[in-house]
Amino acid sequence: MTLIKSISGVRGTIGGAKGENLSPLDAAEFAAAYGHWLKKKHPGKEVKVVIGRDARPSGPMIQGIVQNTLVGTGITVIDLDLSTTPTVEMAVVFEKAQGGIILTASHNPKQWNALKLLNEKGEFISGADGAELLRMIESEDYDFVEVDDLGSVESREGTIEKHIEAILALPYIDVEAVKAANLKVAVDAVNSTGGIAIPMLLEAMGVTNAELLYCEPNGQFPHNPEPLKEHLGDIMSLVKTKQCDLGIVVDPDVDRLAMIDEKGEMFGEEYTLVAVADFLLQHKQGPLVSNLSSSRALRDLAKKSGQEYYASAVGEVNVVTKMKEVGAVLGGEGNGGVILPDLHYGRDSLIGIAMVLTHLAKSGKSLSTLRAEYPAYYMAKNKIQLEAGMDVDGLLQKMEAKYASEEISTVDGVKIDFAEEWVHLRKSNTEPIIRIYTEALSPEKAQALAERFISEIQAMI
Repeated sequence: MTLIKSISGVRGTIGGAKGENLSPLDAAEFAAAYGHWLKKKHPGKEVKVVIGRDARPSGPMIQGIVQNTLVGTGITVIDLDLSTTPTVEMAVVFEKAQGGIILTASHNPKQWNALKLLNEKGEFISGADGAELLRMIESEDYDFVEVDDLGSVESREGTIEKHIEAILALPYIDVEAVKAANLKVAVDAVNSTGGIAIPMLLEAMGVTNAELLYCEPNGQFPHNPEPLKEHLGDIMSLVKTKQCDLGIVVDPDVDRLAMIDEKGEMFGEEYTLVAVADFLLQHKQGPLVSNLSSSRALRDLAKKSGQEYYASAVGEVNVVTKMKEVGAVLGGEGNGGVILPDLHYGRDSLIGIAMVLTHLAKSGKSLSTLRAEYPAYYMAKNKIQLEAGMDVDGLLQKMEAKYASEEISTVDGVKIDFAEEWVHLRKSNTEPIIRIYTEALSPEKAQALAERFISEIQAMI
């Protein structure tokens, strides 16, 4: 069992001892420190915090603990109950709140849960703010209010609808074109809150022919909830059997979007962002951003369109920082995370779906045709388990020195760009591993490159 405290919040497995798992006491501790931090940051104001959760079984327990702890710090809680990560982010702005907490462990199995912390912009808190929170927790630097100053909980309904309305109000989302195209869509929402939000979005966009698979938000994930090919056999078969135009797959908190083409084949999570960028650049121009572990295909698309491309360190907060710095019109991560500043600075599967549906409807192309138009790259994602006492930074420095003649980036770990392939080596923020991501012109070449670097690292160890 595991507990991981980081600058972005706390994540762990349910059950077990405090400090070793995500116990009720750990959840309360983080909520207390966060509430106290927000009050210090917004002195003299009524502080409001928006809270929403995915459908995993521990959600109601963790939600009750977090909300009532915040009430004890004198904060007004806006309770969205079952919601999506992007909806909570947008609700912080809708409600003019000072912060937000998303209760979700993203793609982790159902025994996990987490508190993800937002600032007043509905964006993940910065590294510096996260470090301050960890300090406050370590030193128990927080307190609670007296009885007359207790906060309260206000239930809020209709927020997902407001989120969808904001999507449909964007000038390049064409509901009439989607209605006219009469697309048939399959959905796998892994029995979480995508099962609420995605059918609602499809109905609003005039998609009347939908095959809903695992859309009951009961938190009983029917397969590993990470939207990777090896977990998605059911929807791949469904798309083919029911002759759907596409399949839509999201993770439990609906910030990662994967798609299945009309042949029942994976479109590729890395290409979600590419397809959305392809559509957007037909309507507005500007830079694109993805992280260092994302496919070269986005860079190639930007170059072909006469636009700038920039790479950030891994992590949504780093992508957003780079996007703001360069004035990007779109950004995201290769795991199917789409960030559209016209809507908000957060990964959002719902806007990704709306843009892809409009793209298909207006172009008249199939998903497989679009995929064939993009550069063909293939990734391999491997890892090396870390042992106690390993000098990871030293290992990465040796790799940097060994390949000094190649194009090197040390923004986040070490990325080595070769003419037709690349490798990115970085220490994970959430697991005791070194991640080894590679990309090449074939799956075999990508895996061979990964195995070569695994051997080289093991030899150095």
